[in-house]
Order: sequence, then structure tokens, then C-alpha cells
Amino acid sequence: MFKKTACYLSLCLLAAPLVALAEDPALAPASALQLTLTQLAVACPALSPRLDASAQLLLQAFYRQNGEQPVWSAEHRLASLQAQLAQVIDDGLDPERYRLPVSSAAGDELCTDIAISHQYLQALQDLHYGRLSQSRFEPLWRAQPPADDRQAALLAMAVPGLDNLAGAFDQARPNLEQYRNLRQVYARERQQPLPSWQAVAGGPLLRPDMQDKRVPELAQRLYLGGFLPSPEVSADNTYSSDLVNAVKNFQLSHSLQADGVIGAGTLKELNISPAQRREQLRINLERLRWLAQDFEPNIVLVNVAAAQLTFYQDDAVVWQTRTQVGRAERQTPLLKSQVTRLTLNPTWTVPPTILKEDKLPEIRRDQGFLNRQNLQVLDANGQPLAPEDVDWERPGNILLRQGAGPRNPLGRIAIRFPNPFSVYLHDTPSQALFSKGPRAFSSGCVRVEQALQLRDWLLSPAERLRTNELLATGLTHEFRLARPVPILLSYWTVQADSHGQLLYAPDIYGHDEVLSSALGSKLL
Repeated sequence: MFKKTACYLSLCLLAAPLVALAEDPALAPASALQLTLTQLAVACPALSPRLDASAQLLLQAFYRQNGEQPVWSAEHRLASLQAQLAQVIDDGLDPERYRLPVSSAAGDELCTDIAISHQYLQALQDLHYGRLSQSRFEPLWRAQPPADDRQAALLAMAVPGLDNLAGAFDQARPNLEQYRNLRQVYARERQQPLPSWQAVAGGPLLRPDMQDKRVPELAQRLYLGGFLPSPEVSADNTYSSDLVNAVKNFQLSHSLQADGVIGAGTLKELNISPAQRREQLRINLERLRWLAQDFEPNIVLVNVAAAQLTFYQDDAVVWQTRTQVGRAERQTPLLKSQVTRLTLNPTWTVPPTILKEDKLPEIRRDQGFLNRQNLQVLDANGQPLAPEDVDWERPGNILLRQGAGPRNPLGRIAIRFPNPFSVYLHDTPSQALFSKGPRAFSSGCVRVEQALQLRDWLLSPAERLRTNELLATGLTHEFRLARPVPILLSYWTVQADSHGQLLYAPDIYGHDEVLSSALGSKLL
């Protein structure tokens, strides 16, 4: 009792200047809730340590827009909030993280109201922006910093949402078809018992019509995964056509080369456990919350994990193609920029890492490699050098440049956008690699299948006609777009279509486990 009296005496003393100022008719007296918010450490000592400066500022703005009055005294409103918080489990979030406090003593009502508001605002923020900071786990470089005001955006949902909490939570969820589809699948899957299957043993490549003792366990795995109507196999364990077709369907749904051959990549995807697969749905809901902040109605969207490019117009998919992305040791960076220019009939200046690690060893073995690859040697100022005048053991600050032509690794066109990584999209003569999967073959840039079709989507009809004329010259030209187009290189490892069919992508950069651990308890 003494502590409670002392607490309110302290508040009264702190409020004395405000009471004195209240004699000025232009200044209204502070409400009890306003005083509590400004003196949280004294008034609500249990709550205060859980609120950082930004959370306190958000709460002050929230109550300011609600007339500095408690907002959770109505029983129906609190019950509605509890119902909405329970549903965030379908978004892959843990409802326990937003557990609502219960007022246990007279005089704690204001602290309780503030604590409930904090959980409400936190849930909306996590739904809208993601529970984790993308910059910490999968950093995305942006050519321009995001212009949105998070506090204003949250208040625009939270304040009117008090009268329609279901609407507020739905508004907070990303308005992306990818998110809605995946959430629907996860909501269904998390309520089903986890399937159970045994790992398929390793061994040599398993090709169609071969006999192998692993065939029965492969059939059992595909049957339990829904890819085969029956686990029955022939007595001699032949890898039969029915089983091969089931494997091809599995490979297609996991972004692998659909050749029916069981190699290391297919075996790895087959042996990912049901619990891990379900967890993949959860962590990619978090990634899609991040992606929603940078998505635009008209955009080039590259999923690096799936090595897939999608062109959007007015929020609709109008074109899609396969890509090749960076190897694990030379990863394609995640970024948001704008396509501003095209290089037609590009030359290729060999990047320093590729020069050192790939080209120099070849040249040291055989200088004829330069002629075969149409490579010109230049000094640091871009002046030609005779190859025989270069000490290839200590070449110094030289450049290698490959002229335009059919062997040029950039093909007929490079698609440029500002970024500090010197990466871009480009055509490639390595067309056969597009049928592989996963397609992590490059040194960081993104190779695009049917790159000239992407050019068509980026340009107006008049611009397309002009670039055709320039391409026909065989000479290198820089062509600036009249209207830049946003481009987003992102990363996610599973998506769902409108029918609930899942398409997985191998986690080529090993991000999934890190993200799963950071999100905490697995909601299986």
C-alpha cells in the first residue's frame, strides 16, 4: 500500500508544473493516461523495461489519436483482439509472443491498457513488416532508401482498426498474392499430422531401368509424399517408368532438372524431413513480409533461390523465364534498383576475381587461350598491350576484355541497373544450363533465358525498333531507357499458387536454417 501511495505521490509531484500551466486557457490539463505514458518508469515499472524509445513514442502517438483515453475497457473489443492474436499462428507467428496482460490490482488499469496496446501494435507491426529485421539476416541493398513512415503507417491501421480489429489485422498482412496463397497452405498444413518417411540411402546415380536395392524405399518415399499412387515395385527392384515419372514430378516441384535421374541434388531434396518442409512454409511467410515492402505493381522480380525471373504489370504476372544465378561462393546479391540502360552487343571486361581465379591459370598454361576466347589485354588506362610483353606470373594491374560476338558471355544484351556490386542481368551463350536445376552457375550476375524478350517488356515499341537497328550493326551501343523500370532481386525457397500447389527451391545459399533459428519456436 505504501509503494502504491508513493508511486502516485511521485506522479502528482511530476505533474505539478503541468497543473500550474493549466491555468493558461490555451493548455489543457494532462490526463492520467498521458501522465502515465510520460512517466512509465515510475508508473509502470514492470512494463517500462520492455518498451524501447520507439515503442514508447508509438504508444504516445496512438493514445494521442485516441483522445489520451484508455481503449481496452470494452469487453467485446478485448475479446476480439484476443481472437485476432490467436490467428497469427496461421501467419507463422507465435501467439504467445503477444500474450495479453491481466490487470490484477486496483490502480493498475492504465498500465494494463498500455501493455495491451503495445501487444496490439507489435502484432500489427510484425504482420506488416516482418518480426525480424531483414537487414540483419538477409540484407537487401536499395538504390533509394524506403520513403515510408512506419509509425504513420501503423497508426493508420491501428487507430481506425479499434472499431474493426479483424479488418486491421487483415490490412496489416501483405497484400501480395504470394503471401495469401502461402498463408492459406500453411494454415491448412499446420493442422494436419506430420507425415513420416524414411530417408532414401545414398549411392551411385540411379537411372531409369536400372535395378537397385533402394528402389523400394524410393517408392515408399514418393508414395508418402503424394507423388505415387502405390508403393508397390517389381520383384527385381527395377527403376520402372511409373516411378521415373513420379521422380520427374517431384523434381519439377522442387526446381530440379526433371530428368528422372536420382543424383545428389535430388536425393538431398527427397531427404528433407516433413518437419523441415513445414518449417520452410513458416520462414518464407516472413520473407514475403519483407518482400512486400519493396514490391511494386510494375517490376522485374528475380527469385534468386529458384533462379526465376517474373515481369509484373499492374500487379499481374505477364511474363516469366528461367535464370542462372551466382554460385554459393559467388552469391548474387539481394537488391532493389531500377533498370536504366541496356548495353547492346556488349563487350565483357573480366571482373578481377574471375581474372585472378579463372583466367590467369588458363593463360599461364597456354597463351593461345587469349585468341580462342577473343580476349584483348589492356593496361589500367584501357590501352592495348601485347600478350607477349606481359609477365603472366606477375601481370600487375591489367584488364582482359572480350569483344562482342557469339562467344561473349554476356550474349547480345546486358541489362544495367545502379548497384555497388557490379552485377547486372544479361544474355548468355550457355543456353543448355537453363534446363538444369538448381541453376547456380554464375559469378554473381543473373543470366536470363530469352533476354531479348525481357528487353521487349522493358521498352516501348519505338524503343524496341531502335534497339533492333543497333543490334544489327554488331557494334557496342549504350541505350538509355526512356522510363526506368524497378527491379528487385530477392530470395525465397517455397511458394504456392492459387490452387495451393507448392513449388520449392533448393536453399542454395543456406539461409533457411539461420532464419528458422532466429524466428524461434517451430509451430508444428
